[in-house]
Amino acid sequence: MKQSLYLRLAQALAATGIDQKITLTAAIAADWQTGKLDWQDSTPVELVCGTPPKPELVGHRQVPYGHAGSPEGRARLLHAIVHIEFTAINLALDHAARFRGLAQTYYADWIGVAAEEALHFQLLRERLQSLGHDYGDFPAHGSLWEMAEKTAHDPLARMALVPRLLEARGLDATPPIQQRLEAAGDHASARVLDIILRDEIGHVGLGDRWFREFCGQRGIEPENTYRELLTAYQAPRPQAPMNESARLQAGFSAAELAVFAKKM
Repeated sequence: MKQSLYLRLAQALAATGIDQKITLTAAIAADWQTGKLDWQDSTPVELVCGTPPKPELVGHRQVPYGHAGSPEGRARLLHAIVHIEFTAINLALDHAARFRGLAQTYYADWIGVAAEEALHFQLLRERLQSLGHDYGDFPAHGSLWEMAEKTAHDPLARMALVPRLLEARGLDATPPIQQRLEAAGDHASARVLDIILRDEIGHVGLGDRWFREFCGQRGIEPENTYRELLTAYQAPRPQAPMNESARLQAGFSAAELAVFAKKM
């Protein structure tokens, strides 16, 4: 007998232990691949996002971002990215768990993303540990999850404002961070970010795909709707300089990027 996909997702989402969340996420991905999970199950579940006791969550402006030139600064910089990847695990789990009655491929996509985000977290955590620190040693912010809460009622808004907006900002930020790490001689961390950037183009692309799919189902134009959602949710607009190549690969149109560039 198959298990409820949503019960399993809720368990992983609620896990407060770092290793526990990683293990549960990997198990979901494996069981999904072997057909052991029922995505049409109607069992109600309570969705609670579990986080470890540390890091301390503070306002976005209160997080001191480090300079890559010193080991301590580099650790702070990597810690900020590690936290984003940990949050991204929870986001992907929630994308899949929260919205019922969608296509099977929707659940397959976000289960796969959750597993990849867990890998990213582990790779970056190893780099952080090589500097004598670990996840939780520095404060972090909760802006990504705050937007998930604001869009919990609507998968269209969720796809627009989490993967297609906030996670897409990582496409812009990663190359300059890599340059700073390379300049500091931390080539290993820069190579890990190569992997993450490659995969994140795909993750943002899935957000774009499903956003456009949901717009099509509702008979609304995607790019105008996207800008309307930015205004309605008072969300931060994409800012120059943008990684146009990565954004185009992820599904943004050249015309859309040009509109954002004009407004800067």
